[in-house]
Amino acid sequence: MAFPESRPRRLRKTEALRALVRETILTPADFIWPLFVVPGRGVKQPISSMPGQYRWSADLAAEEASKAWDLGVKAVILFGIPEAKDATGSHAFKKDGPVPETIRAIAKAVPEMVIMTDVCMCEYTDHGHCGIVEKGEVLNDPTLELLAREALTHARAGAHVVAPSDMMDGRVGFIREQLDEEGFEDIAIMAYSAKYASAFYGPFRDAADSAPAFGDRRSYQMDPANANEGLREALLDEEEGADIVMVKPAGPYLDIVRAVREQTDLPVAAYQVSGEYAMIHAAAERGWLDLDRTALESLVGIKRAGADMILTYFAPHAAKLLK
Repeated sequence: MAFPESRPRRLRKTEALRALVRETILTPADFIWPLFVVPGRGVKQPISSMPGQYRWSADLAAEEASKAWDLGVKAVILFGIPEAKDATGSHAFKKDGPVPETIRAIAKAVPEMVIMTDVCMCEYTDHGHCGIVEKGEVLNDPTLELLAREALTHARAGAHVVAPSDMMDGRVGFIREQLDEEGFEDIAIMAYSAKYASAFYGPFRDAADSAPAFGDRRSYQMDPANANEGLREALLDEEEGADIVMVKPAGPYLDIVRAVREQTDLPVAAYQVSGEYAMIHAAAERGWLDLDRTALESLVGIKRAGADMILTYFAPHAAKLLK
């Protein structure tokens, strides 16, 4: 019987050998943990469609951020849920809103934590769309003014990175100009560049109470069938001054992550969204998958595709597993 000259199994015999030849190294410092924040104190509201995730008031969000820091997670991104909503999302600009309050609380509790903020109107508007609506249409250019106001509100509270997720054309350049004019040239922009009109956002809309009251978001979020368009969006955001570009969702769009990685020198983020997280939990609860192994494998796959950082609800749990 002839034996092969090359035996790749030789390097798989022990965990130590596998570690030596491992090509993709996942660490807690790769993670950005999304936090949903609400008004009040002592608030911890479970999110039924996202096991293990909660809506937090600023004081408890700061405590959780501190725990995550101790596990090696270096960044959080905040999503605000206001006490009231209106047609123009005016509560997005409140100095004492849940996001500014949480920025200050986390900065005090964990001074070195990187604090990112989602910049969009859908959590704040009563119609659930990401901008100003007239006659059933989301208006692009007037919405830019609102996004810049929200970004400035977060910057003044102490955010390090603002992340526009609305998918309005030109918003990165407009926000960059406004930040610079106000003396916030050191505030970075992480653009939701290739953000698809995905079915995987359902649990998020439950968590943020941001489901559209009419229609959907396909007129401004991307068609899941398009790859070249995603690359074009990322390169446009780079031209407009983005510091980080993002692909969202992550798992179903690993080809887009790879394509963006190959075309830009900017850091690339990928968002493992609520539906990806919820599916893994649901399968694990039924005994169909091992939660810990599946969570880590999914995250390794995202990083292997080319992501420099991963927004994931698994962040603290995965950090514990990696430790």
